[in-house]
Amino acid sequence: MIETPQILQTEPQLTAVIRLKVAPHQMPHVMGPGLGELKAEVAAQGIAEAGPWFTHHYEITPEYFDFEIGVPVTSPVSPAGRVQPGKLPAATVARTVYHGPYEGLPGAWGEFQEWIAAQGRTGASDLWECYVTGPEAGPDPTTWRTQLNRPLINVAAS
Repeated sequence: MIETPQILQTEPQLTAVIRLKVAPHQMPHVMGPGLGELKAEVAAQGIAEAGPWFTHHYEITPEYFDFEIGVPVTSPVSPAGRVQPGKLPAATVARTVYHGPYEGLPGAWGEFQEWIAAQGRTGASDLWECYVTGPEAGPDPTTWRTQLNRPLINVAAS
């Protein structure tokens, strides 16, 4: 289930990221370790996180996902190993919040994409998910919240 989407302007956000390109079936195996590595390096540099962790997807194909695991930060991170400084750009985005387990995200994205198209808008090639509330908050997936963000190419309504 997704909340009623909205269109809004985001501000640029400094991030710390690890970029990966993996087969879809590898996602469950790389997310936890990548997030742990990222958070450990941000903490080791004494930098505060400025919001929930996210994945920023640049390309999604049946063969691979090209994406970053990231956390928003209050000041720039120094490159260390796979951890690099990054930035979520200022953009006009369509945004909604999905309620449920991660396995339901493809369906939520489908519903969200239909809403974007019904508004006469076109999504950019990239997208990001912010994991607002997940398994760390409790085992009941109905309480999990994932914010879906799709930058828009055509920002004026048709």
